[in-house]
Amino acid sequence: MAVQLNPMEQFELKRFIPLHLFGYDVSFTNQSLMMVIVVVAVSLFLTLAMSRRSLVPSRAQSMAELSYEFVANMINAAAGEDGLVFFPFVFTIFMFVLFCNFFGLVPWTFTVTSQIAVTFALAAVVILTVVVTGFVKHGIKFLMLFVPKAPIYLLILLVPIEIVSFLTRPISLSVRLFANMLAGHTMLQVFAGFIIALGTAGGILSALSIAPLLLLIAIMALEVLVAALQAYVFAILTCIYLNEALHLHDHH
Repeated sequence: MAVQLNPMEQFELKRFIPLHLFGYDVSFTNQSLMMVIVVVAVSLFLTLAMSRRSLVPSRAQSMAELSYEFVANMINAAAGEDGLVFFPFVFTIFMFVLFCNFFGLVPWTFTVTSQIAVTFALAAVVILTVVVTGFVKHGIKFLMLFVPKAPIYLLILLVPIEIVSFLTRPISLSVRLFANMLAGHTMLQVFAGFIIALGTAGGILSALSIAPLLLLIAIMALEVLVAALQAYVFAILTCIYLNEALHLHDHH
C-alpha cells in the first residue's frame, strides 16, 4: 500500500493552547513554539559562545564573532557608519530569520518563515523603523525621498511611482522570504513522497527510488544555501532601506 503525503500539511498551524483575547485568536501554536525555540537557541548560542572569551577562540566563539563582523560589515557597506547605530536591530533580524530557516530544515519541525503573517510582520517592523528614522532625522524633508532628481515635468509621473514603490516594500520583502521557504519545503516533501511511493511499490520500481533520493539530497543542499541567502537578502535590504532614510538618496 502506497503512502500518501500531503506536501502542504507541513505548513498547517496546530493549536497547542487555544486562547482568545478581545475576539481575536491568540492561541499558542506550533508556530509560536518554534519561534520561542529559535529565540532561546539564538540567545543560548551567543551567550555560551562568548561566555569564555579567549585569544584563541573556540569554534562557537569564532562563529559568534564571524556573525557579528559579517552583519557589522554589511551595515557599514550598505548604510555607512551612521547605520551602525542600527546594528542591534539588523543583527536581531538576521539571526532570527537565519535560525528560523535552518530549524525549518530539521525533520518534524515547523518552518516559521513559510508563514506570510510572520514575514509580513517582520517587513512591517522594518518599514516602520525606516519611516520613523526618516522623520526623526530629517523632519518633513523626509518626503524628499519620493522626489528623485529629474526634470519637473517628469516628477508628475515619477513621484507617484516612488510612493507606490515604497508602499509595496513590505509586500515584496515579506513575499520574497515566504515564497522561497514555501516553495523549497514543498519541493522537498514532494520528492520525499516519490521516494516512499517507489520504495513501497516493490520490484524494479523500488530500485528506481534511488533517483529521487539523489535529487532530494541535492535539493536539500540547495535549501541550506537558500536558507542562509534569504536571511542575508532580508538583512541587506533592511540596511539599504535604512540608508535611504538616513541619507535620502543624497538629497540635502
